[in-house]
Amino acid sequence: GSVIACMPFPMVGMTITISVQHYYGNYSLAGMLTAIQAIALAVATPLLGKLTDKFGQRQVSIPTILVWIVAAVALTTSITNRAPEWVLYCLTPFLAAIPPWGAMSRARWTKILKGDQERTNRALSLCGVLDECMWVIGNPLASTLAVISGLLAFSFTGMCVVVGALMFLTELTTEPPSQTQLARAEGISRKEYREREAARAEALKVETAAEETRRRLEREGVTDEATINAAIEQAVADARSGKKASIWGPGLIAVCVTWFGLGAFQSATGISIIAFATESNMKQYTGFVFACFSISSLMGALVYGAKNWSIALWKRFYFCLAVVNIGISTFLFAKHLWVIMIIYLIIGVCQAPTWINGNQLMLHLVPPSRLTEGMAWMGAMNSIGSSAGSAIAGQFIDRMGSHGGFMVVTTLALVSLVIALIGFKQIKGSTEQPTLTEVSV
Repeated sequence: GSVIACMPFPMVGMTITISVQHYYGNYSLAGMLTAIQAIALAVATPLLGKLTDKFGQRQVSIPTILVWIVAAVALTTSITNRAPEWVLYCLTPFLAAIPPWGAMSRARWTKILKGDQERTNRALSLCGVLDECMWVIGNPLASTLAVISGLLAFSFTGMCVVVGALMFLTELTTEPPSQTQLARAEGISRKEYREREAARAEALKVETAAEETRRRLEREGVTDEATINAAIEQAVADARSGKKASIWGPGLIAVCVTWFGLGAFQSATGISIIAFATESNMKQYTGFVFACFSISSLMGALVYGAKNWSIALWKRFYFCLAVVNIGISTFLFAKHLWVIMIIYLIIGVCQAPTWINGNQLMLHLVPPSRLTEGMAWMGAMNSIGSSAGSAIAGQFIDRMGSHGGFMVVTTLALVSLVIALIGFKQIKGSTEQPTLTEVSV
């Protein structure tokens, strides 16, 4: 159900780009609109994630869906009737009213499989596989339907949202309790519950710091009890010195900044490929090119999730990220749409594993009752990067054609990889911390 309800993600951006270019003949306008939608999504997603953790998945999702349907109908009508551009700018932000389906489904998995690390990793890999199925279907469908009619593309997307929401939200047995429900069951307020949860997470951090310090000193051969106790006291003091109630730390910041870069060059790639295909009179095939990337990514997720990896998480993360970033940089030298498709097939095997690794990093960084919020922040940073990439690429395409767009793609991809390497210490260190979802609250 969550996969079906997520159809706006692969379809809306491509539908807006193709429809606006068809009716207005302007890639800059198309890029700005997709950028506005991505920025709005970046703002709305963490807020919706936080509200979901507080009040419950159904309570937040239903009104959000109604807003999206009304906005989609209004925007489609405006585009097909060539309304003034300011009308499109006003309506597009409301298309960000999309419940965080992916984060909500992953929160359900962590509730069902809590304490079983191997099965949780496989479940998150399964989520990646299903997400790629959505993109495999959504991309070619969006390009085909949008070329026929933007109204047809948005109508199909709206139907998917309603059907998927009914499937997902009517499944009550797997829905994790909200903070309001947990606090009510304890007979306390939500504020008191969150304070108690923060205190327990703090206690775990202190206990872990003390235990890790003792083990490190034993490995170093330190036997003096006074020295050991002094080192443990210092480690405990250091652990308690941070902010108690915030989910933000160096590791989470490093992951979110990395996801910003990932979104920037991938969105620039999308609009550049559409421009390249239009110049080659092959616009109707753009969706199939993106589908190849998604099919390859799906296969990568299947293989990645089926194996119980002994290689360190941070090594897997950086390897997959480097393959995707460097591979997409080579689009600048492609002379035919099918060459781009072949490159996509090769590098796509690392796309889903990159996201799976990011999700697994979040399990080390965010307390359990705020997992939806944490993952929503990761997606939000990706959306902000996506908005920047679309806007910049649209400007270069209007001035220099698709080659200018691919120049932007190459630059953003390499900068994104550099950003990830700058955060190496924080990302590597986060994988050495305990998995916070194992805390009992």
